[in-house]
Amino acid sequence: MKTRIHMISLCGLLFMSSCAFNQSKSELGNELKTIQISTPDELRSYFEYAEDAVPLISGHRGGNEKGFPENSLETFENTLRNTPATFEVDPRLTQDSVIILIHDDSLSRTTTGSGKVADYTWSELQKLYLKDADGNETNAQIPTLEEAIRWAKGKTILILDEKDVPKEMTARLITEMGAEAYVMITVHNAEEALFYYRKNRNFMFEAFVKTQEALLEYEKAGIPWSHIMAYVGSQVTPENRIVIDMLHERGVMCMVSA
Repeated sequence: MKTRIHMISLCGLLFMSSCAFNQSKSELGNELKTIQISTPDELRSYFEYAEDAVPLISGHRGGNEKGFPENSLETFENTLRNTPATFEVDPRLTQDSVIILIHDDSLSRTTTGSGKVADYTWSELQKLYLKDADGNETNAQIPTLEEAIRWAKGKTILILDEKDVPKEMTARLITEMGAEAYVMITVHNAEEALFYYRKNRNFMFEAFVKTQEALLEYEKAGIPWSHIMAYVGSQVTPENRIVIDMLHERGVMCMVSA
């Protein structure tokens, strides 16, 4: 039996086609290839597995092209000029508990600053500029998660990775912003998914489901498969091929990284 995945996470600039999408204008006037989803039900339908579906793209930290730093709104827009895509992003807390987007717990690799992110206030971090993957300074600055969520509405789907933000804060922000239709949460096990699901039955997850044991744990916890898009690992192996087939039988789209 041929296994089809339908969700691919890429680190570079993306040029693959996706399923139905819309064109819209960015603030710079360029056309964006957007994913426009208005309700949690539409989001769940979007990620429902279908054997003949066209693969979807997830931009890891937004994308990776010279001049465009990771976890920035400028990079998200640049990617959407080439392909519709979702974006995996990295929320972290500042010293004064503002949630920003930055992957590392230190500033030196991706910004013009140095030291630990948690040692700086949001006001202090606003003075810094982001660097691209080659270390070149850009005009982009660190966005807050709230800014990114507002920007994403009507354009894309954000998938929040887990860093140092308390789960309670993440759940509260998505709910208060009414962003359940276009913000998903990464969970590494059924226990994490259950915490969020009890907070808000409309949350959808990028869930790590790499083994049959993990799959059964999600079922035991009572997390509906309609609320899950499953990350199965960096490649398709004989071991996880069985898991992929089991997930497809449950209507779950699977994701691999490349």
